[in-house]
Amino acid sequence: MKERKGRAALCRVGARLAARGLAPGTSGNLSLRLDDGALLLTPTNSSLGDLDPDALALITPKGVHHGGAPPTKEQFLHAALYAARPQATAIVHLHSTYAVAYACLRGLRADDAMPAITPYSVMRLGRVALVPYFRPGDPRLGTAVGAVAAGHHAVLLANHGPVVAGPSLESAASAAEELEETAKLLLIVRGSDVELLRDADVEELRRMFPS
Repeated sequence: MKERKGRAALCRVGARLAARGLAPGTSGNLSLRLDDGALLLTPTNSSLGDLDPDALALITPKGVHHGGAPPTKEQFLHAALYAARPQATAIVHLHSTYAVAYACLRGLRADDAMPAITPYSVMRLGRVALVPYFRPGDPRLGTAVGAVAAGHHAVLLANHGPVVAGPSLESAASAAEELEETAKLLLIVRGSDVELLRDADVEELRRMFPS
């Protein structure tokens, strides 16, 4: 995507996510990889619902801040995902309520943290990885995400929230929204006698809709 179009797209998607209650306050951050390999990132301490296209941080392919406001302090998360997933062109990181609540639960599987409760969770998320808690801004969090990102485009950060990569900004945002809805469903039915998708159904979906 070209820079001017990318700036408009990030502002549009940020406003949509904020309007849906998925980015309270100044939480969450977005990024987009441009055609020339440069990155556009939302600024630190910015509201996704009120982004200024001219203030978005531009990072050169060599990692140099080249314009706009200072980028999100979690820039390293985005860098780790892009390094592990060269096909990704966009990343969405949210502190959405249900996903954060779900990421606080004990006993989640590190390699498959969200049981297959709907076909859409399988189709749009694949297996969701869980990485341990590190404080926001801790570079070890980027290392942990990078270690699992090659096999998982959706990752839950324990006690923190989701980060999702996609081949387009729309696909990354839609997957992040699907993750929030899946977390909500799993919390609603928690403790109930739930019929999850059968293994054969899950494998069929993964064959038909590889993530």
